[in-house]
Amino acid sequence: MKGQGFLRRFGYALNGIITAFRREQSMRTHGLAVVGVGIFLAATGAPPVWWAVIGVAVGLVLVAELANTAVETLADRLHPEHHPEIGVAKDVAAGAVLIATLVAIGVGVAYLLR
Repeated sequence: MKGQGFLRRFGYALNGIITAFRREQSMRTHGLAVVGVGIFLAATGAPPVWWAVIGVAVGLVLVAELANTAVETLADRLHPEHHPEIGVAKDVAAGAVLIATLVAIGVGVAYLLR
């Protein structure tokens, strides 16, 4: 796997994103929220700096959701039975999504109060 070309690696990454959207309802929900945020920013004539700040915030949510999906998928494959430590790993990954979402909401509130 090491030493493969950029296009092949890009294809793997794109496949991972597509797979996450297909498998995970929460990924689709976050994706829909991103579209809604983009429409809202366009409708309100947000300045470029707000597009950038909000883009980073929602990007953080999507990255956290992808990482959460990766952790859950790997944990379920390696240890399909219930195990307390697997539960901790999954809960921590879900916590990362929650924190990223709260940060994004905070940025959105800051935009609304500007």
